[in-house]
Amino acid sequence: MALLESVRPLVDLDATVVDQLQHSARAEAASYKGGALYAAENPAVSDWTRLPANEGAFVACLDAHVVGYLHFRIERNTAKVVAVWVQPEARELGLGDALIEATLANAVAAGCTAIEGTALPGDRLTKNLYERAGITARKITVWRSLSDPASSADASR
Repeated sequence: MALLESVRPLVDLDATVVDQLQHSARAEAASYKGGALYAAENPAVSDWTRLPANEGAFVACLDAHVVGYLHFRIERNTAKVVAVWVQPEARELGLGDALIEATLANAVAAGCTAIEGTALPGDRLTKNLYERAGITARKITVWRSLSDPASSADASR
């Protein structure tokens, strides 16, 4: 029997599961270079049932089980993907692509003229997801601490 795959807007009943997914997504992001800074700049959502008017979320489901989510924010004319994550055992089924497609459709309907997202260094899965949707790098930001001697040692590797 084939699994029924679907993507839909997040509803209040999804909040607990999406909280758990967000925790897993943030733990995975922390394993990449820049993950701590990204987490600091994008605090965890504390209440999925009360997102600000300029934010939204979609969930990816296998049968009736939520296995992924995408959180976005609209700023000016740009839809910004804050987080996109699918449970590892549900990857490679096209759910990430479907989450991006739903967000693109929502962004167009909201009058956005662009979409952007972040893929941390080493996170090939997210980078590839964006590239499949035609979302490509337009700048690469590099960084080094000037107060941490370990940073200069890391830079020479």
